[in-house]
Amino acid sequence: MKQWQLFYAFFKVGILGYGGGPSSIPLVHKEVVQQYKWMTDEEFADVLALGNTLPGPIATKMAGYIGYRVGGFLGMTNAVLATIIPTIILMIVLLTTLTSFKEQPWVAGMTKAVVPVVGVMLAVLTWQFFSNAKKELGIVPSIVMVVGSVILLEWLGLHPGIIIGVLLLTALLKKDKLPSQEGGADS
Repeated sequence: MKQWQLFYAFFKVGILGYGGGPSSIPLVHKEVVQQYKWMTDEEFADVLALGNTLPGPIATKMAGYIGYRVGGFLGMTNAVLATIIPTIILMIVLLTTLTSFKEQPWVAGMTKAVVPVVGVMLAVLTWQFFSNAKKELGIVPSIVMVVGSVILLEWLGLHPGIIIGVLLLTALLKKDKLPSQEGGADS
Protein backbone atom coordinates (compact mmCIF):
# COMPACT_ATOMS: atom_id res chain seq x y z
CA MET A 1 0.00 0.00 0.00
CA LYS A 2 2.79 2.42 0.90
CA GLN A 3 4.49 1.85 -2.48
CA TRP A 4 1.25 2.71 -4.24
CA GLN A 5 0.89 5.87 -2.11
CA LEU A 6 4.48 6.85 -2.97
CA PHE A 7 3.85 6.33 -6.66
CA TYR A 8 0.54 8.19 -6.60
CA ALA A 9 1.90 11.13 -4.57
CA PHE A 10 4.92 11.68 -6.79
CA PHE A 11 3.01 10.97 -9.99
CA LYS A 12 0.68 13.86 -9.07
CA VAL A 13 3.74 16.03 -8.46
CA GLY A 14 5.19 15.00 -11.81
CA ILE A 15 1.96 15.62 -13.70
CA LEU A 16 1.01 18.90 -11.99
CA GLY A 17 4.46 20.43 -11.47
CA TYR A 18 4.22 22.65 -14.54
CA GLY A 19 7.18 24.98 -14.82
CA GLY A 20 9.93 22.89 -13.27
CA GLY A 21 11.33 22.43 -9.80
CA PRO A 22 10.03 25.55 -8.07
CA SER A 23 6.44 24.70 -8.94
CA SER A 24 6.93 21.11 -7.73
CA ILE A 25 8.14 22.01 -4.25
CA PRO A 26 4.74 23.11 -2.86
CA LEU A 27 3.14 20.04 -4.43
CA VAL A 28 5.68 17.71 -2.81
CA HIS A 29 5.12 19.51 0.50
CA LYS A 30 1.35 19.03 0.26
CA GLU A 31 1.68 15.31 -0.44
CA VAL A 32 4.53 14.46 1.92
CA VAL A 33 3.73 16.68 4.92
CA GLN A 34 0.01 17.36 4.75
CA GLN A 35 -1.52 14.39 2.92
CA TYR A 36 0.52 11.36 3.99
CA LYS A 37 2.40 12.87 6.97
CA TRP A 38 5.65 11.12 6.09
CA MET A 39 7.59 14.17 7.34
CA THR A 40 7.16 17.24 9.51
CA ASP A 41 7.55 20.78 8.17
CA GLU A 42 11.01 20.98 9.73
CA GLU A 43 12.16 17.71 8.17
CA PHE A 44 10.81 18.81 4.80
CA ALA A 45 12.65 22.14 5.09
CA ASP A 46 15.88 20.24 5.83
CA VAL A 47 15.40 17.98 2.79
CA LEU A 48 14.62 20.99 0.62
CA ALA A 49 17.69 22.88 1.84
CA LEU A 50 19.99 19.93 1.30
CA GLY A 51 18.41 19.15 -2.07
CA ASN A 52 19.04 22.73 -3.21
CA THR A 53 22.75 22.40 -2.49
CA LEU A 54 23.10 19.38 -4.78
CA PRO A 55 23.16 19.50 -8.57
CA GLY A 56 20.19 18.31 -10.62
CA PRO A 57 16.42 18.72 -10.61
CA ILE A 58 15.00 19.29 -7.13
CA ALA A 59 11.84 17.23 -7.68
CA THR A 60 13.75 14.05 -8.48
CA LYS A 61 16.23 14.56 -5.63
CA MET A 62 13.40 15.02 -3.16
CA ALA A 63 11.49 12.06 -4.62
CA GLY A 64 14.59 9.89 -4.30
CA TYR A 65 15.28 10.78 -0.69
CA ILE A 66 11.67 10.74 0.50
CA GLY A 67 10.97 7.52 -1.41
CA TYR A 68 14.02 5.88 0.19
CA ARG A 69 13.04 7.10 3.64
CA VAL A 70 9.46 5.86 3.30
CA GLY A 71 9.96 2.67 1.30
CA GLY A 72 13.65 1.79 1.05
CA PHE A 73 15.38 1.22 -2.28
CA LEU A 74 12.14 0.15 -3.98
CA GLY A 75 10.41 3.26 -2.63
CA MET A 76 13.21 5.46 -3.99
CA THR A 77 12.99 3.88 -7.44
CA ASN A 78 9.21 4.05 -7.37
CA ALA A 79 9.08 7.75 -6.37
CA VAL A 80 11.72 8.83 -8.90
CA LEU A 81 10.00 6.96 -11.74
CA ALA A 82 6.63 8.39 -10.70
CA THR A 83 8.15 11.87 -10.85
CA ILE A 84 9.78 11.56 -14.28
CA ILE A 85 7.33 9.38 -16.22
CA PRO A 86 4.66 12.12 -16.54
CA THR A 87 7.31 14.57 -17.71
CA ILE A 88 8.59 12.22 -20.37
CA ILE A 89 5.11 11.46 -21.67
CA LEU A 90 3.96 15.08 -21.56
CA MET A 91 7.12 16.33 -23.25
CA ILE A 92 6.57 13.99 -26.17
CA VAL A 93 2.84 14.68 -26.48
CA LEU A 94 2.82 18.41 -25.74
CA LEU A 95 5.86 19.38 -27.73
CA THR A 96 4.65 17.60 -30.82
CA THR A 97 1.17 19.12 -30.40
CA LEU A 98 2.09 22.63 -29.23
CA THR A 99 4.81 23.04 -31.84
CA SER A 100 2.16 22.93 -34.54
CA PHE A 101 0.01 25.49 -32.65
CA LYS A 102 2.73 27.73 -31.13
CA GLU A 103 1.53 30.81 -33.02
CA GLN A 104 -2.00 30.53 -31.63
CA PRO A 105 -2.87 33.06 -28.90
CA TRP A 106 -4.39 30.41 -26.62
CA VAL A 107 -1.06 28.58 -26.41
CA ALA A 108 0.79 31.75 -25.39
CA GLY A 109 -1.98 32.60 -22.93
CA MET A 110 -1.85 29.13 -21.42
CA THR A 111 1.85 29.36 -20.66
CA LYS A 112 1.59 32.92 -19.30
CA ALA A 113 -1.36 32.03 -17.03
CA VAL A 114 0.65 29.45 -15.11
CA VAL A 115 3.31 31.91 -13.90
CA PRO A 116 1.13 33.76 -11.33
CA VAL A 117 -0.24 30.49 -9.95
CA VAL A 118 3.27 29.13 -9.38
CA GLY A 119 4.25 32.45 -7.79
CA VAL A 120 1.38 32.21 -5.30
CA MET A 121 2.22 28.60 -4.47
CA LEU A 122 5.84 29.55 -3.78
CA ALA A 123 4.78 32.57 -1.71
CA VAL A 124 2.55 30.39 0.49
CA LEU A 125 5.35 27.88 1.03
CA THR A 126 7.81 30.70 1.76
CA TRP A 127 5.44 32.15 4.35
CA GLN A 128 5.11 28.72 6.01
CA PHE A 129 8.90 28.36 6.16
CA PHE A 130 9.27 31.88 7.56
CA SER A 131 6.62 31.18 10.20
CA ASN A 132 8.48 28.03 11.25
CA ALA A 133 11.77 29.96 11.36
CA LYS A 134 10.15 32.60 13.59
CA LYS A 135 9.10 29.90 16.04
CA GLU A 136 12.53 28.27 16.12
CA LEU A 137 14.89 31.26 15.82
CA GLY A 138 12.79 34.26 16.79
CA ILE A 139 11.60 37.18 14.69
CA VAL A 140 14.79 39.25 14.57
CA PRO A 141 17.19 36.46 13.46
CA SER A 142 14.61 35.29 10.90
CA ILE A 143 14.26 38.77 9.39
CA VAL A 144 18.05 39.24 9.38
CA MET A 145 18.44 35.93 7.51
CA VAL A 146 15.76 36.86 4.97
CA VAL A 147 17.25 40.30 4.31
CA GLY A 148 20.79 38.90 4.23
CA SER A 149 19.75 36.16 1.80
CA VAL A 150 18.03 38.65 -0.52
CA ILE A 151 21.14 40.85 -0.54
CA LEU A 152 23.44 37.88 -1.24
CA LEU A 153 21.18 36.37 -3.89
CA GLU A 154 19.85 39.39 -5.75
CA TRP A 155 22.43 42.12 -5.31
CA LEU A 156 25.65 40.13 -5.09
CA GLY A 157 24.51 37.29 -7.35
CA LEU A 158 25.70 34.53 -5.02
CA HIS A 159 24.48 31.03 -5.89
CA PRO A 160 21.74 29.73 -3.52
CA GLY A 161 23.63 26.49 -2.99
CA ILE A 162 26.55 28.37 -1.49
CA ILE A 163 24.31 30.23 0.95
CA ILE A 164 22.49 27.05 1.98
CA GLY A 165 25.76 25.14 2.33
CA VAL A 166 27.28 27.85 4.55
CA LEU A 167 24.14 27.99 6.71
CA LEU A 168 24.06 24.20 7.08
CA LEU A 169 27.76 24.14 7.99
CA THR A 170 27.27 26.99 10.49
CA ALA A 171 24.33 25.19 12.10
CA LEU A 172 26.33 21.97 12.28
CA LEU A 173 29.33 23.69 13.89
CA LYS A 174 27.11 25.63 16.28
CA LYS A 175 25.32 22.44 17.32
CA ASP A 176 28.67 20.80 18.17
CA LYS A 177 29.56 23.70 20.49
CA LEU A 178 26.32 23.53 22.52
CA PRO A 179 26.65 21.91 25.95
CA SER A 180 25.24 18.41 26.30
CA GLN A 181 21.72 18.45 27.67
CA GLU A 182 21.56 14.75 28.58
CA GLY A 183 23.13 14.94 32.02
CA GLY A 184 22.13 18.47 32.94
CA ALA A 185 24.50 21.34 33.66
CA ASP A 186 26.93 19.22 35.69
CA SER A 187 27.90 16.70 33.01
